[in-house]
Amino acid sequence: MRYKLTFVVGLALGYVLGTRAGRERYEQLKKSARQVAQNPAVRNTAETAAQQGRQYAGKAYHAVSEKVGDRVPDSVADRVRSLRDRNANGTAGDDWGTSNT
Repeated sequence: MRYKLTFVVGLALGYVLGTRAGRERYEQLKKSARQVAQNPAVRNTAETAAQQGRQYAGKAYHAVSEKVGDRVPDSVADRVRSLRDRNANGTAGDDWGTSNT
């Protein structure tokens, strides 16, 4: 019985100390990730990649739609049209909150 009690106390102590260290490390990683995300170079690169992705998606849609024809589901066609219209109007924002600023 004494060994079980010692084991349970050790387990509880390890859990408490581990969660405190884990939380501190989590907060540290979160702060670092926020700093990287707010870096202008990272933001510009991400926005450039998003714009290129939209361009390639449009080109891919045209290439596929020429081969597939009317077999593209309406939901996909509508979504691509709405993205193309938004980008043509000068508002290059997407659903993830990125913009062309």
